[in-house]
Amino acid sequence: MADLFGLADIEVAAERIAGQVVRTPTVRSPGLSALLGAPVTAKLELLQRSGSFKPRGVLAKIATLTPGERDAGLVAVSGGNHGIAVADVAGSVGIAATVVMPESAPSRSVQIAREAGAEVRLTPDMAGAFALTAELQATGATLVHPFDDPVVLAGQATVGLELARGAPEPITDVLVSIGGGALISGVAVAVRALLPDVRVWGVETAGAEAMSTALRVGGPAPVELSSIVSTLSAPSVSQLTYDHVRELVHEVLVVSDDEAVRGAVELAEHGKVWGEPAAGCLVPAARRVLAQVDGARPALIVCGGNTTVAEVARLAS
Repeated sequence: MADLFGLADIEVAAERIAGQVVRTPTVRSPGLSALLGAPVTAKLELLQRSGSFKPRGVLAKIATLTPGERDAGLVAVSGGNHGIAVADVAGSVGIAATVVMPESAPSRSVQIAREAGAEVRLTPDMAGAFALTAELQATGATLVHPFDDPVVLAGQATVGLELARGAPEPITDVLVSIGGGALISGVAVAVRALLPDVRVWGVETAGAEAMSTALRVGGPAPVELSSIVSTLSAPSVSQLTYDHVRELVHEVLVVSDDEAVRGAVELAEHGKVWGEPAAGCLVPAARRVLAQVDGARPALIVCGGNTTVAEVARLAS
């Protein structure tokens, strides 16, 4: 079992990244509240630097590197947002970075990472992306892992710290999308430490069920990926994220790709924010929570917005 990190670790990460990230708004959403029939709070992390929560963990990791590690450059594997964040942060501090993505990654994510100065390598699938990343790491580059690094997890946990301390009204349930599990692990630590009566729910899409599979079989296991939501498509979770979710998360819900895409449209139409399907999956999941829990007041971590109108329109058609 991996060691669980705590509130003190999150406070350290918050100090490390202070002034380098956006303290994103935590707001009551009138539109989503009307849509779902309950008071809804939204943590608008899609307004973060580079369009998702990911820079928090990257900045926290870079703050711990030695001069030699910085000189050796960074390597990262990503379905989209983590790669953008590594490219953006590395470029801003003059560190070379290579980002490995599957060919299914959103074209906008590939373009943004390249424009930020990173070398982008594409592979046929996510399993191949992880394999190539391991080869590049063996040459001496420093790996910035998206979900198997406690420093990165503590950085992502600052989202939960801000939510717990900044929610404009009481909340009962927090919904978080799951890819490899870094965001939900961090948010769960922060929320359960500061708001111990609040439930944390994870949300996956069918065909990207790494965490729900791990919970079912008793530990991380490889999964076959078929979801169109590439930013949630980790081939497995890590022991680190599995242990945190098993200990702290109430339940992991699975929604369909179609529901996630429709949720992204509903975020735009009712929430007035442009979220990617990885965030859109929270809307149908919130409906399930509200059906199960009387008097629920959900908070949604709107994790990212790196998708184009054309891509969502194509998926929704």
